[in-house]
Amino acid sequence: MENAANSYRKLQAVPFNRVRIDDTFWASRLKALKETTIPACLEQCERTGRIANFAKAAGLTEGPFQGIYFDDSDVYKLLEGASYSLMNHPDPELEAQVDRIIGLIAAAQEEDGYLFTYYSLVTPEQRWTDMNKHEMYCGGHLMEAAIAYKQATGKSKLLDVACRLADHYDAVFGPGKRHWVDGHEEIELALVALYRETKEERYWKLALWLLEERGRGHGKGEIWDREDMGPAYCQDDKPVRELAEVSGHAVRAMYLYAAMADVAAMTGDKAYINALDRVWSSVAERNMYVTGGIGQSRHNEGFTRDYHLPNETAYCETCAAVGMVLWNHRMNLLHADGKYADIVERAMYNGAAAGISVKGDRFFYVNPLASRGDHHRVPWFDCSCCPTQLSRFLPSVGSYIYAVADNGVVVNQYVQGETMVRTAGMDVRVEQKTAYPYNGDVRLTVQPSASHRFELRLRYPGWCRGMTVHVNGEVLEAGDYTLDKGYFVIERVWRAGDQVEVRLDMPILRVRSRSEVEGNAGRVALERGPLLYCVEKADNGHLQFDDLVVPEHAPLACVLSRNFGPPVTVLRGAGFDGRAFTAIPYCFWDNREPGFMQVWLRERREETLYLG
Repeated sequence: MENAANSYRKLQAVPFNRVRIDDTFWASRLKALKETTIPACLEQCERTGRIANFAKAAGLTEGPFQGIYFDDSDVYKLLEGASYSLMNHPDPELEAQVDRIIGLIAAAQEEDGYLFTYYSLVTPEQRWTDMNKHEMYCGGHLMEAAIAYKQATGKSKLLDVACRLADHYDAVFGPGKRHWVDGHEEIELALVALYRETKEERYWKLALWLLEERGRGHGKGEIWDREDMGPAYCQDDKPVRELAEVSGHAVRAMYLYAAMADVAAMTGDKAYINALDRVWSSVAERNMYVTGGIGQSRHNEGFTRDYHLPNETAYCETCAAVGMVLWNHRMNLLHADGKYADIVERAMYNGAAAGISVKGDRFFYVNPLASRGDHHRVPWFDCSCCPTQLSRFLPSVGSYIYAVADNGVVVNQYVQGETMVRTAGMDVRVEQKTAYPYNGDVRLTVQPSASHRFELRLRYPGWCRGMTVHVNGEVLEAGDYTLDKGYFVIERVWRAGDQVEVRLDMPILRVRSRSEVEGNAGRVALERGPLLYCVEKADNGHLQFDDLVVPEHAPLACVLSRNFGPPVTVLRGAGFDGRAFTAIPYCFWDNREPGFMQVWLRERREETLYLG
């Protein structure tokens, strides 16, 4: 079936463990992840009883279940992140810690393969009675962690646990067995990943069956009965083939669409692909913030109505921004269209990167686009899906930089480092030198194992106002390249050592909303390259919240700042009253003394004050 997949999916991913990153933006965050974030998350999972729940379920210790019923998933996500870190930076001490936790997980698994510590410890007789209790959601995260650890260390103990759990699911659910609609999607994409690791076809077929269960009246439970939520909250209001408008909980929706894209890649099912294309337009064109964040409402942690994009009350859960990366990456692989990689970039550098402090020890769950000074990162949450989500997302960012086609190499993101890929029957090493995202100059060295004709596809970012390319010092003229679906395409005979110099015009852009977004009328946001900027009290002590008015044609300048560790480009200009102001990348806000923050700035003096 995977061969059928390749007949539709136009690009193949390059896994992050074949990509080396050594830039200033991501490398510093990866260093903080290894040294601070993963140890901090491990300590919190120990302190809050998340890890102890497995020992209790195994009968190794005594005591009641601690925490929220889905807390197993935090341990699994942390193990996935730790595994990715081990791939990049082997660490015997961390590996030993992970092995200890895996031993507890394996001991907690029941004889029939079932594994969910809440029911094992609280009400064993009620397992598989509540579709919103996240049993399969937790199981999906276990599967992804198990695959990661096997790939990182070669050890199969956790993968064996995951396969036993998947076999349990397959024994209980499926055609001719019990119906099931998991209230929080995740299992569907995890089963496809488990199939790709083990080649056991039952797993991806179960994923397909679970997708097809949705919207057919099988969902039951408290959420389905609530008027303020109902089936749409967990994407169970219509069959997935009929999807056209985004609805419900944002993270659940992203995991659903990612799984649909995985299945569509395998089967070539046009109904799935058409549904994904329709719902992508709904999300990206009518329900996405300029940060790449999604999910307007705190009430449902999700979507409300088209163009309703409030700033101060924006929910924009960090996990949802990561979900946008996961889904749009898959859409890029399906369609080989740079517009999806544009959104991957927007969500990575803004919506997701903002979720963690520069030091790697404090987190945002919610990411508003305006704050009066009362919204700050914290070390942990009762529901700590976002910290553990970041622990697995950050070490995997290399996955989104490159892809390969049958006859070419695709550069989706401009990040200093290198990779080795295989295309056109040969190995090709690609090296990038760049100060991106603060500078648009990129030098690539192409090293094929033998001289050969193939394509090099360079993403032409949607924010870029001009792109020039030189090969071995010669500027490419019309006829030397083509422009195709967001890519600058060079097809030639490549030889070892060929140099490609790319210059992406990176002006400071004034972004304005569509007129339907009422809260942003008369306002402007500032962008440069992939980075969105905001005004923060720490740099603008003379201002109050919503005090700044930026004249329409006021000059703005780029200045290097070292307030956040490695050099960061900030913007400087003067407001309507002539007083200077500084804007910083949104992803760096709330790393210093507390105070207001604002993305959308008044552009004309006569505009009414911002009311939230």
